[in-house]
Amino acid sequence: MANGVYILANDAVFEQLIALINSLEINVSKDLPICIVPYDDNTQRARLATQRYPQVQWFDDTAILNKWETFATQIWQAHPTAFATWAKRGVAGVNRMGMHRRFCCFDGPFDRFIYLDADILAMNRLDLLFESLDNHDFVTYDFQYKDLSHVYDVNAKNLTTVFEQPRLATEIFCAGLYASKKGLFTNDMLAELLASLQAGDAEILYANGPDQSILNYMVMKSGIPAMNLARTLPAAARTGCCVTSNHFEESNHVLFDRQQQLIYLHYIGVNSRFFKRVCENENIVFPYRDLFLHYRYAYEPASYPQLTGRAIDYMQPQLSLKQQIIRRLRQRMATFKKLLSKPLGLPS
Repeated sequence: MANGVYILANDAVFEQLIALINSLEINVSKDLPICIVPYDDNTQRARLATQRYPQVQWFDDTAILNKWETFATQIWQAHPTAFATWAKRGVAGVNRMGMHRRFCCFDGPFDRFIYLDADILAMNRLDLLFESLDNHDFVTYDFQYKDLSHVYDVNAKNLTTVFEQPRLATEIFCAGLYASKKGLFTNDMLAELLASLQAGDAEILYANGPDQSILNYMVMKSGIPAMNLARTLPAAARTGCCVTSNHFEESNHVLFDRQQQLIYLHYIGVNSRFFKRVCENENIVFPYRDLFLHYRYAYEPASYPQLTGRAIDYMQPQLSLKQQIIRRLRQRMATFKKLLSKPLGLPS
């Protein structure tokens, strides 16, 4: 196969997955091959629902899945604190191991591909990304380079020894969308990368964004030809991509940034539970919610949720069970004190 799209998903992101596939059909092409990489074994509902899309297949090559999970495990075993930190949070083994399965794209069926996180909507054709692979082996389009803290451990003593500061300020990227090529990382290259990490480079990896940190390291350390369209496109032609940008204008269910049509919208930071709850008729408010619902129910209008109840902002802090109990006790104590402060009203 020539070109295709990979999506990492399971039933936990079912609503986003369907919305993304629908947006690819509507705004890109119904003929664009899509391969879904299973985050884990919790995929029964998603597999059943995607049977209605003839262009969709699932990535079930166990050998390749195991290859990349082993690679990720070996990397994190070389990290000085990762496993201890995760264990304190109750995580057994590698944190978010399923996220590392996105690396399987480099051994998948497509010669050229675009990887997409499930919490993305396609807003435009993907030609620009695919065409950019003519001159580069790895292409991104995001503004992650403005925030190093979610890519590498900024407190690592050897960070600027591994990568000079100018590179750290310009070459890092978000792993939620990238275009690349099959076979980009050979087994020999992976062995060299692992050896460097085991020799001390692993210290710079960011354990709270494990897959993103590793992929950035792989691209930067190997020196492959890479580009970020957010840095190379003319200022007048580039657009934003994150749901946190509130200035996008919507027309015919696609978004524009200063009259330039977005290629994709990334609902980064919006937890999957909010998509699930809004699809269950809860009035959860998050940016571009109605746009998401449009694509989620593009082919199921009769199932469009009837949002009820008071509006709940997705940024509203979620109280733990302990916090909820303490709040209720305080409310009851306050009520009790009010009752005690009232005069008894005894008869004269």
